[in-house]
Amino acid sequence: MADTNGYELLDSGSFQKLERFGNVVLSRPCAQAVWRQTLPKADWQQVTATFFRDGGNQWRGRDKLPETWAIEVDGTKFQLSSTDFGHLGIFPEQRDQWRRIRTVCAEYAQKHNRPARVLNLFAYSGGSTLAAAHAGAEVCHVDASKGMVDWARKNAALNGLEAKPVRWIVDDVTKFLERELRRDRQYDLLILDPPSYGRGAKGEVFKIENDLPPLLTLLGRLISPEPLGVLLSCHTPELTPISLHHLLLQQFGRSGGKVEQGEMQLRGGASVLPVPSGSYAWWLAD
Repeated sequence: MADTNGYELLDSGSFQKLERFGNVVLSRPCAQAVWRQTLPKADWQQVTATFFRDGGNQWRGRDKLPETWAIEVDGTKFQLSSTDFGHLGIFPEQRDQWRRIRTVCAEYAQKHNRPARVLNLFAYSGGSTLAAAHAGAEVCHVDASKGMVDWARKNAALNGLEAKPVRWIVDDVTKFLERELRRDRQYDLLILDPPSYGRGAKGEVFKIENDLPPLLTLLGRLISPEPLGVLLSCHTPELTPISLHHLLLQQFGRSGGKVEQGEMQLRGGASVLPVPSGSYAWWLAD
């Protein structure tokens, strides 16, 4: 059975983070953790596996890891697996955003007597998609990687959401949005977590500093007349919370509403120092 509190930050420091995923404890690089480690070295040595980038990406102790395992975070189950890049199929720093997505989608349905229409771009393994689907929203999940879309679909099945109204799309985000505009499709909630750099399904190059502003312009044409809002997050160090605030304010703020922003964080117990892990901003309509 999956652990209902399946993620926990145990410690950080010396450019590493120590995390528990179910019964698996991992040490992985963390560029932000410039401070000293709090736990004794013996605790750090009792890990299941360690990922490091010195001399190229590699795991130490990967043979001790299950091929896949499941954890549960705030009522949502995730299938995890170690990847060659050190990722596992979950970004727990998005936890607060997933909670809020569930809340605002449920409130929207009550207010408008219909489910919110949600577009989730660069959707990875589907944390935001699952949150919206749990709240009864209609979701369009878009990612350029077929492998990640397949992974997200497995997560949906793990949560009993396979029959929910979710469209699973493998495509380059910009090309998909241009087609949606031609189809006159509209969405109430727009969610995007773009990479600093990425490639589309057919090798299209995405550079966040160049491509994010025009992408937001496209999204401005796809938002419905009864909007819920926009959630923009990223892990690009140059794009601070204030940067994301300004981007959403310029594109969506003229329609009213409010913009909120902050740092995403990995968290553990009360005595554990939280780790900053990217930025987010919400534009929420009136």
